[in-house]
Amino acid sequence: MFARATGLVKLVGLCLAAGVLLAAVMFPVVGGLGLASNRAADTVDQTSGELAKGELPLVTTVQDMNGAPIAYLYDQYRIPVQYEQIADTMKAAIIAIEDKRFFLHKGVDWQGIARAAAKAGADGEVSQGASTLTQQYVKNYLAFVLGGGSNEAYEKATEATAGRKLREARVALQLEQVMTKEEILTAYLNIVPFGNGTYGVGAAAKAYFGTTPDKLTVPQAAMLAGLVNQPSVLNPGRGPEAAIKRRNTVIDRMRDNEAFGADKAVAEAKATEYKAAEPGVVADLQLLPNGCVGAGDGPVYGFFCQYLLDYLQKSGMKKDDLFRGGYTIKTTMDPVATVAAKQAAEGQVPKTTEGVANAMAVVQPGSDKHRVRALAANRDFGNNAEAGQSAYSLPAEVTRFGAGSIYKVFTAAAALEKKVTGIDREIDVPNVYTSRVYQNGGKPYTVRNYSNGTDTKMTLTKALATSPNTGFIILEEKAGLDNVVDMAYRLGLRETMQGVNEAGDPLKADGSNGPSQGDQFKQNNSGSFTLGPGATSVLELSNVAATIVSHGVWCPPTPVEQILDRDGNPVKLNEPACEQTVAPELADSLAQGMSHDTLPGGTAAGASQGFNRPMIGKTGTTENYWSVAFMGATPQYAGAVMTFTDGVAPQVICDARSPRLCGNNGRTGLTGGEVAAPTWFNAMKVIHEGKPADPLPPAAPQYK
Repeated sequence: MFARATGLVKLVGLCLAAGVLLAAVMFPVVGGLGLASNRAADTVDQTSGELAKGELPLVTTVQDMNGAPIAYLYDQYRIPVQYEQIADTMKAAIIAIEDKRFFLHKGVDWQGIARAAAKAGADGEVSQGASTLTQQYVKNYLAFVLGGGSNEAYEKATEATAGRKLREARVALQLEQVMTKEEILTAYLNIVPFGNGTYGVGAAAKAYFGTTPDKLTVPQAAMLAGLVNQPSVLNPGRGPEAAIKRRNTVIDRMRDNEAFGADKAVAEAKATEYKAAEPGVVADLQLLPNGCVGAGDGPVYGFFCQYLLDYLQKSGMKKDDLFRGGYTIKTTMDPVATVAAKQAAEGQVPKTTEGVANAMAVVQPGSDKHRVRALAANRDFGNNAEAGQSAYSLPAEVTRFGAGSIYKVFTAAAALEKKVTGIDREIDVPNVYTSRVYQNGGKPYTVRNYSNGTDTKMTLTKALATSPNTGFIILEEKAGLDNVVDMAYRLGLRETMQGVNEAGDPLKADGSNGPSQGDQFKQNNSGSFTLGPGATSVLELSNVAATIVSHGVWCPPTPVEQILDRDGNPVKLNEPACEQTVAPELADSLAQGMSHDTLPGGTAAGASQGFNRPMIGKTGTTENYWSVAFMGATPQYAGAVMTFTDGVAPQVICDARSPRLCGNNGRTGLTGGEVAAPTWFNAMKVIHEGKPADPLPPAAPQYK
């Protein structure tokens, strides 16, 4: 008697609750709560409008310059489909197991609520929630779209409170006034999680069965419909027994719902046949790789992918939008150039070489855009350092190491602009020079040339090819250090000069770790600037060369060709505009002045064998031999390579045939003509294949 009485009390309570729910849903509260009711109604209107619009988190696809996918970005792996693209088997399965009266109710199943109450009265506990597909769509939308799929959002969207159920019911009723049953069913099947990171039937069909939703068989559809109940527990990849048991329950419900016809004997026979079918789940779930590490040829393309993400966020796109917006991003990445750069970098320095990185960037010059065609390194992109991987953006970010004598180009450009010299005019190049302008710890600043020569004078063109230190310190004095530093910024070292401090660390917004590296050189009156000891970006070096052969036009090194939103509309980025940063005549004359580095006597002559094209070039070696570099360009492509120590403790890099760290005992290490320059030429031979050997523009008389 007591048990029956308890059941009766629960039955009455649930019936009363159902009546209250109906009244609350159908009628506004009067009196002092009227304002609150109106606000609640406004919230419902807004929420139902969001659901009707159905803007779900989608996968962003990243493409190379040819339109081939190279990476995918997503929070939720989802392939949206239309009603017609979903097999009737899938529709019947989900309705049978989740809401068999779906086409009869108006969003809230009052019969189901009464049935749940009766069930509670008979069993003494609530075993059915009577939640319709429409209500489940509301719940899932709140959890996975508006809430972003966080644990907190899911708990709030599924909390067992009367307030939550009331709100859900109100929205469901209103939703059915603006959406058809077919639209709601499609929206539901596009949003629900199916486990293993898949959301929606499109992604689930591909992941589990390697098929599309329109081709799902009854056993496959029943398996997927069963997963919706508890996708993590019923994971067919880990525990097929529970998933098969649930699948068979769905098949039985489909039979009861006459999905196999009204003839009971025929329906029973079909159900038996379907339940005997093998699971059919593919051995390796076809899940979409996510992010830069696992996408496409991740070890090769990952550095470009990471630069793209950083660039897009600096250009006004939020990371959350990128991973939820369903954009199609066509990049500037040339797969041929990228593979060539990767093979060249690794060919000079094997990927597992301890402590030695070899990074390359390739930029296509132009007057309207500088397209980044390749970012590569001897390291694979990834998180396994023991396998020779690195997730640090070696070719793009500012490294802690210098580019050496490449910085003499900025001194030459400033000297040309200030009319200090011309490319055919002779400059002083003594073997030793003590500056009266710059100091070294309070003492006169004395520099020596790398090798003692007999020439005490040479043309600026020859000096750029042979790289005497003394001549460029003298030019730096005459042109002015501030002008030389500013020239480096103007030609392309933007982040290098003004985005990081002296140690190469990004500047904080509050300026607490400043000043910038460029300002530090100016404040310290550091004549060593022209010898390139400071932190440098390989990509920005490449863009400097692109600026020079673009007749002095600087453009941001962009990885983006076009961005389309989920509806195919173009998305505009907040990118800096191109600038005519130096006079075209100056840039063209500087290019001619840099065109002898590969000729006999030039520092890159040995590395350039077999590359017979007009080009500019400049090698660089830091004083401590911790890094070496090469920067060069033809009218078609510009590029730069830096070889530097990427271990915890920087050391001298020795042995061009097998680069290695060899301590800091004062010994001589690699030079820019070794490893760095060969990497550049080996890559560029492939990249230029089949292209005409275009000439460099002539020098202007005023800069000769």
